[in-house]
Amino acid sequence: MSTWKRAAGALFLGAALVLRAPAADAQAYDLVLRNARIVDGTGSPWYRADLAVRGDTIARIAPAITDPAARVIDLGGLAVAPGFIDLHTHAARGIFQVPTADNYVRQGVTTILEGPDGGSPVPLKPFLDKLEALPKSLNIASFLGQGSVREAVIGLADSPASAQELERMRALVEQGMRDGAFGLSTGLFYVPGIFTPLSEVVELEKVAGRLGGVHTSHMRDEASRVQESVRETIAIGERGGLPTQVSHHKVIGKGNWGKSVETLKLIDEARSRGVDATLDQYPYTASSTRLEAALLPAWALEGGAKQTEARLKDPATRAKIRAVTADLILNERGGGDPRNVVLTLCEWDMSLAGRNLAELTRSRGAEPTMQNAAETALLLTERGGCRAVFHSIGEEDLVRILRHPATMIASDGEVPIFGRGAPHPRSYGTFARVLAVYVREKGILTLEEAVRKMSSFPAARIGLADRGVLRPGMKADVAVFDPARVRDAATFEKPHQYAAGFAYVIVNGQVVYENGAMTAARPGRVLYGPAKSQK
Repeated sequence: MSTWKRAAGALFLGAALVLRAPAADAQAYDLVLRNARIVDGTGSPWYRADLAVRGDTIARIAPAITDPAARVIDLGGLAVAPGFIDLHTHAARGIFQVPTADNYVRQGVTTILEGPDGGSPVPLKPFLDKLEALPKSLNIASFLGQGSVREAVIGLADSPASAQELERMRALVEQGMRDGAFGLSTGLFYVPGIFTPLSEVVELEKVAGRLGGVHTSHMRDEASRVQESVRETIAIGERGGLPTQVSHHKVIGKGNWGKSVETLKLIDEARSRGVDATLDQYPYTASSTRLEAALLPAWALEGGAKQTEARLKDPATRAKIRAVTADLILNERGGGDPRNVVLTLCEWDMSLAGRNLAELTRSRGAEPTMQNAAETALLLTERGGCRAVFHSIGEEDLVRILRHPATMIASDGEVPIFGRGAPHPRSYGTFARVLAVYVREKGILTLEEAVRKMSSFPAARIGLADRGVLRPGMKADVAVFDPARVRDAATFEKPHQYAAGFAYVIVNGQVVYENGAMTAARPGRVLYGPAKSQK
């Protein structure tokens, strides 16, 4: 072996050793967290140690670190976990107005993913470039939305794709992956995704899979046809040749409660035959989406708002739509009572936030029957539509799904402008609520398993190899909290309340939250998917 090769080999070995256990006389660390209760994200039992950061990287974890450091924080036994990774957010709603994303950071979230449910900018690059230029407190990445791809090529029509249109969509998916998407999301519940046959979805997912992406799905149905929809989500991954994920898994409507037994069995069966199928979930018994998407039939929404408005002006068509809406209030999203449908934001009348369909029906002089509440929903749609919360999920299904080893935690939230509207509390409390209610109070999960579902599991799902675990060489995204005090403060009645119990949050080695307040640091980065660097 030449002298140069021996020297190079020694240098490489030395670098590797530095990552594992730097010598005591190494240069000063930028930050040392002492007396920590390390919950490392793998699911392994916690242990006591110190953690040292150099630059944006975890440099060392050891029983005691006494080397010089620019800053030392004695945590007195607080839990130290990898920063939480939320794979399902609608953060584009608010991130440019609130780039600190306080609602997420204050519950330990250090990385968020945009572009779920089939919706994203197309092309993706201008959006990611805009995020790059934004000084932000946390990391952000994106999926590409299949529904948006279809709309760009076909529009909002219920029509099959021609061979030429399919080829154009394939090209858009490839471009989105090259731009840095982590995969292709579908929203087969929404227009225009709902008009997409399985075969078309599979063809597009093959492109994403070939480029290292994953598939996430807001399924076609989460109520009476929830099992069929899980089968389809599995089939997308199986035929498309890529990992597939059921987004925000839930069972909607009292008549369907308990069906999670079967849906989870389908996931287990798929995994047993080699399909990489997983789930994510938020810990609330209410969902949230646009009122018209949840309570009007898809055919009534085809073509966009103007065509919907025209259909509602025709008495016979309006009656047909109202009948479907009344049934959905009774049996699905409405949970059998118009009071269960609560408006969160109507851009055209902010005073409606927090009011439910029963109240609004009475305010127009009608009894809140299903038909009358349905008419109220149509009137709201005509005015411009609203976002709403729907209380129609069973706690037993929630717990059963949460316990499943293939389930990770994701909020399906946004970045709210504090005090504006009445958003679902999941934006403020998802991760804290799991730790407070389902770990500490109910004992459904251990602390270690909950942290795994929030960190290393979602990181592994999309291939974030340098985040999600506390280990030397990994990026220093860290959440510090008191397991005995952590709690979600946000409620449906008063959603604009930050989570409590977090002491410090560190992103890329910089403290972005401490002493109950955000700092001036803006170390957040745009993270890019696996095809970004490929030729």
